Amino acid sequence: MAATSAPTTATWSTADSVPPVGYLSRKALPIKRNDAESLTREDVQYDLLNHIFSDSKAVFTPHTPGKSIKLTFRDLYVNALYNSSKCSKVLKEKMVETPAFALEFAKICLLTNVGRINTTMACKNFQLLLPEMKTALRTYHPVPSLQKTDGNAQDAPRIKNCLKAALLPSELKTLPPSSPDEILSKLTEGQRPPTSVVNLIFVLSNHAAPLARTHFDGSINFLDFFLPKPLASADRAKAFLWFIYHYLESPTGPNPFDDDYSRERTNMAPYIRPLSAREAARENVDTEDEIIWGNMMSNQRNIFLHKLVSSMENDKKAKPAAPHFVPGQRRGVDAARDDAPFMFYVPGREQTPSRDTSERSEALHMALNSDPLADSDEEKPDENLLLDYSMSHFVRVGRVH
Repeated sequence: MAATSAPTTATWSTADSVPPVGYLSRKALPIKRNDAESLTREDVQYDLLNHIFSDSKAVFTPHTPGKSIKLTFRDLYVNALYNSSKCSKVLKEKMVETPAFALEFAKICLLTNVGRINTTMACKNFQLLLPEMKTALRTYHPVPSLQKTDGNAQDAPRIKNCLKAALLPSELKTLPPSSPDEILSKLTEGQRPPTSVVNLIFVLSNHAAPLARTHFDGSINFLDFFLPKPLASADRAKAFLWFIYHYLESPTGPNPFDDDYSRERTNMAPYIRPLSAREAARENVDTEDEIIWGNMMSNQRNIFLHKLVSSMENDKKAKPAAPHFVPGQRRGVDAARDDAPFMFYVPGREQTPSRDTSERSEALHMALNSDPLADSDEEKPDENLLLDYSMSHFVRVGRVH
């Protein structure tokens, strides 16, 4: 079979091409969508993720000491998440009970790992989440292609914490390697794996620009794998897995993800074929069911956002009376000695919440603070029976001279 010709800088210089390294800032990398807007297959590069996690080559060394059976990338990555010290017990149980959920969760984690999903986003399953949830500096997005199980995909900050704690046992008390050279050095010294797959992806993402001329011709880099670019998803997946094997297993010798191009060129990643506009349109196509479900979840979120805005506007119009002072005469024994007027302080009246707002708040409070599994026969005080009696409205504060 004839060797595949190398892509040159001129190859990428056409319209809709991949621009040179340096065009991509960390601010431009994350997916940008308005609150409640669905993330499409193109946004998450679904075909790329599918090729990565469906690869059947079991060539990676497990992170757990004492185990020697090689793993696929999917199993390696899912196990790394499962063994993270920040992976909750509930999440671990869900990953074991529902392997399909574990796979969906791993795909969203990989997007967070490379920076496509940042910490201002929450990829939630609205059916398992109160649509009224609101958090400062956070937006909520359904991801129809990656939320087909009944699990909750968590929000990006929790995922990021889980990823940062996904380390090798030997790295728990020391700093993990932070550069490609450090990782290769550990590998050369005989430490395999030299770091966790999660930390490796962090390192490769942070050093994408300098590695562009190490493993490519400088016109493409590691982060381009995850962007909506006219590049074959299957080729990008193979190049991604080539990187993982190169830095976790062996930088020399045959790489199971080599193609003819990389075999003939030392240290070079496999060739990534550019796509025509027609070919690109056939990749990452949302299904009809995903579009319907995404629109339904977006509408559910938008209804709440509109109610929230209306409620805030009504609150502004119905501001409570501000605290103020009123003149008055002293009473009692002191009044006989001094007829000088006094100023009395009148506290502002608290606004009475609307019935709709009050009911929603009470329902949310009860849902968050009651145990549905508690024994109903137990004698417990009902906090709803407690009454809060306010103090007197008038407080004497001073004399007018």
